[in-house]
Amino acid sequence: MTRRGVLALLVAAALLALFPLTAERFYLQLVTKIMILSIFALSLDLLVGYAGLVSLGHAAYFGVAAYALALAAPTDDPANFWLTLPIALAASALTALVIGTLVVRTTGVYFIMVTLAFAQMVYFFFHDTRIAGGSDGIYVNARPNTFVPGFDLTNDTHFYYMVLALLVGVYALLARIIRSPFGRALQGIKVNERRMRALGFATRRYKLAAFVLAGTIAGLAGYLAAAKEGYVNPELLAWHQSGSALMMLILGGMGTLVGAIAGSFAYLLLQEWFSGLTKHWQLLMGAFIIGAVLLLPQGLASLPARLARRRSVDVVEDNDD
Repeated sequence: MTRRGVLALLVAAALLALFPLTAERFYLQLVTKIMILSIFALSLDLLVGYAGLVSLGHAAYFGVAAYALALAAPTDDPANFWLTLPIALAASALTALVIGTLVVRTTGVYFIMVTLAFAQMVYFFFHDTRIAGGSDGIYVNARPNTFVPGFDLTNDTHFYYMVLALLVGVYALLARIIRSPFGRALQGIKVNERRMRALGFATRRYKLAAFVLAGTIAGLAGYLAAAKEGYVNPELLAWHQSGSALMMLILGGMGTLVGAIAGSFAYLLLQEWFSGLTKHWQLLMGAFIIGAVLLLPQGLASLPARLARRRSVDVVEDNDD
């Protein structure tokens, strides 16, 4: 990343850090939700953008972690954050490991359909059984307690800052992984898996590791979503949840961590705006995404580079004149 890109990231982080100082509660909660879904989109970007594994079942790990918090939380008292978070992450990682062991044997459209099939199995497990409230879902009566003096997650501002810190941490972790030999191997597998196998790479192990890591990070987002909303239902595991995350990546730009975050903010802010204009806001959203894909095939993340190239071309033409 260029110095200008790093500076832009630092400015964006600073603006997010200052946002609660002037924001009303509604907008504070909205941006908190967007940051949670940005973590979810980042986890999917590791699979789709860098490993070339298009999954339509990624919401399964998001929802499993949310249910893990709901089931582990006491009925009357706040849950222990330091106990329930590892439980939720372990549940999503284990689910991803079991499913991933089977699905990484497939490729292409078969991979897409098998991940969707497994996610629907998990969805109907929670939907059709009374283990966690069935189709009605289950409540999380209080946000988890961190037992840190002066830091209360029931305070929306404190919760906002925790989500922001975790978003920055996930971004930094994935940026480090992508630049590591493991991340380079994943990108090589995306380009040509057969050649990577010929070079001696155990490609299935690499894909499984990426699958489990992405599922665990998705579980972190699911845990935060359950803590924020105080309610969990099977719709968190549904295929359209995975589809929404995929649309965020397409809008922002796959294979760019910045694009995953930019796409999440753009998608949810536009959804909020369009839904206030008309009850048929999906039509407006669909038209916008089609236009964005046609005009910016690499997503919103490519817009600064395109503008810079256009500016350089204009400068060259002016010099020629």
